[in-house]
Amino acid sequence: MTCDTTATRAVLDLVTGAWRTQAVHTAVRLRLPDLIADGHRDSAALAVVTGVAEDRVRRLLRLLVALGVFDPEGEGADRVHRPTRVSELLRDRPGSLRDMCLLYGEEFYQAWGQAESAVTTGTSGFEQTYGRPLDEHLAAHPEVADRFQRVMRSGRLVFDSVPTALHLTGVRTVVDLGGGSGQLLATVLAAAPDARGVLVDLPHTMPLARAYLAERVGLDRVDLLGQDMLTGPVPPGADVYLLSRVLAGHDTEACVRLLRRVRAVMTPRSRVVVLDRVATDDPADVLTPLWDLHLLVVNGGRERTDADCRALFDRSGLAVERVVELPLGHKGQLLTPVGKEPAGSAAER
Repeated sequence: MTCDTTATRAVLDLVTGAWRTQAVHTAVRLRLPDLIADGHRDSAALAVVTGVAEDRVRRLLRLLVALGVFDPEGEGADRVHRPTRVSELLRDRPGSLRDMCLLYGEEFYQAWGQAESAVTTGTSGFEQTYGRPLDEHLAAHPEVADRFQRVMRSGRLVFDSVPTALHLTGVRTVVDLGGGSGQLLATVLAAAPDARGVLVDLPHTMPLARAYLAERVGLDRVDLLGQDMLTGPVPPGADVYLLSRVLAGHDTEACVRLLRRVRAVMTPRSRVVVLDRVATDDPADVLTPLWDLHLLVVNGGRERTDADCRALFDRSGLAVERVVELPLGHKGQLLTPVGKEPAGSAAER
């Protein structure tokens, strides 16, 4: 059999992906991106400040350079390391992706160890690993819950584009169901200064949401409801109901029940805004199927196709009024309540 070097290299890249994840995770745990940015740029200096043997630091740095995390300068014992745009995103400071690296290198990495079982049995790898579903684990571990919510805030690029995709003129009330730390709600309220918001999510998310919303828009403009959005009452009569990356985390029947409950309290002027990735069979799109399988492994969820979404909305008494493309493979879908004739024109809404 002739050796296909291209295919062999492709297989090696695939099967060593976990090693790359853990190398970057180790670097973040050791705070190498921060230390190198602060001037500790050779392996000897980094060994002193981290307490790790210089030889092992040097070997880790060699891989991180090959992965593009740091830029090298010099050779051998004289080699030093410079920050890159990648390493800047891994520093311990607001707006970075450090928390994502920690979460994906620890809790989610362990859950992916049960990927085969999750695919074959339908039980999430997270539950098999930790003995309870993700939400219950977060409720029991506040430090992990805070990290999870900070990771969810890394969707800023998506959220920042939402206000321009919505007609916010005349909006007075916005309800964010499953709103997490409040980043999307704060973004929308900043673009609609006359509006008030309601954030609904599980009780363990409330401290972080309260602090974030107090800083960004002020608590005089927001009500916080610490409850399960799937079972608790839905605030009635809002102009806009936000569901961001919520439906993907639940099975179809749970989504239909939630959407029907929202539909029941909507007015003719109300709109539902659903933000999620939409699954396709495009082989050039690797990120969406990765997220889809990640949802299966972590909480039994899924990314849905356009047809799946429309079937879900039809069953819930909602119709798609408009679909907008958003960054990172997301779509924003604006839904209207079927059978409730809107008052006024679209421009007035």
